[in-house]
Amino acid sequence: MKEIIIDAKDQKLGRLASKIALVLQGKDTAAYEPRLNGDNKVIVKNIKNLEITGKKAEQKIYYRHTGYMGHLREKTFTEAFTASPAWVLKHAVKGMLPKNRLQDKRLKQLIIED
Repeated sequence: MKEIIIDAKDQKLGRLASKIALVLQGKDTAAYEPRLNGDNKVIVKNIKNLEITGKKAEQKIYYRHTGYMGHLREKTFTEAFTASPAWVLKHAVKGMLPKNRLQDKRLKQLIIED
């Protein structure tokens, strides 16, 4: 098992998330097998210095539903990032991983340090 340490300082959110998703799947190795979990662990540091471009800070909205009628909750990027920067990165990486039985196993190999 190989640990890859990534410094998130001054990196863009989407580009960093796509790089992490490729490493978690094992696509950066010659022994890539789609049906197997990758052997790499990714450790991300300095998550609070992550950057986004454009007007995403005010315009990007995260939605969640409580389960009751009419209870759709929304958060802007700045609200979500100030509450939990790790959740924002993990949410972006989860969206870039394939939707199959390995998704949760691969996300457990992502370690985010503040």
